[in-house]
Amino acid sequence: MRSHHWQTNGTLTLLGCLALLTASLSIAQDAAASGAIGDHVNNMSAHLDDYNDEVVWLIEKVGGIVDVYEQDGAKAAKPEAVVDHWEAVDFHSAIETQYIPLYASIWQGLFGVRMAIEEGRPIAEVRAEQQQLAQVLWQALGAVKLAAQYQDMGLLPDIEATSTDTPAETIAVIKQRLDRVVAKYAEQLSDQAIKIIQETYLNLFEGIEGALITQDAALVEDLEVDFNVTLQKAIKDGASVDQVRRIVETMQGKLDQCRALLEAAASKRSDVF
Repeated sequence: MRSHHWQTNGTLTLLGCLALLTASLSIAQDAAASGAIGDHVNNMSAHLDDYNDEVVWLIEKVGGIVDVYEQDGAKAAKPEAVVDHWEAVDFHSAIETQYIPLYASIWQGLFGVRMAIEEGRPIAEVRAEQQQLAQVLWQALGAVKLAAQYQDMGLLPDIEATSTDTPAETIAVIKQRLDRVVAKYAEQLSDQAIKIIQETYLNLFEGIEGALITQDAALVEDLEVDFNVTLQKAIKDGASVDQVRRIVETMQGKLDQCRALLEAAASKRSDVF
């Protein structure tokens, strides 16, 4: 992979990025993540060049998908691969554990490209979505660079994939938090509702995601999209309370499926031992 310097268009200045990072530190400090969270997240300065190369690689991969769409159509482009590429890189873990606001923006950008292709939109619109995604990826890299500076000064705790609750208890808490999202939105406190979504995803759902992926990867991906795209977008777009409630109820139904899968897996383990 070739090297590339961090780019920004001026919409997110260094000071602005620093302010956003500072505001998110209290969230990141309590983060419990799962899946392929490697040691690199606790020594980010040593991996900044790798993250840089991964951003370049991601942008090229998405660009390739868009190119195929322009030439051969949506089916040949395989737009669902944008998510696979994102989850394949270490940078995913770095931004996930350190900078929640842009993490959600990346997911929204990925699905902006994917949905534009799947809906057969004009290539100019798809290219616009592609450019927005590239922009937020570079901004996210800048945020990780700042987080690395905080980490080097000892201001960030180590990230550990741990949880004090059983998976069933965790799912019950997630469902309660989603009810709070609806309540806050009904009170016209959209910012608080979105903050609850982001904290719930990173601090709770990510803690059980690794175990769930082996049971039903498609279900996990659906919930990732619900948390990071569908529910937040509905709130930001000013959907009705009933519409937000229906999204939450659908998510809670999926969470019930997750609990059943985890309990079945736990039962099998107990039978073996």
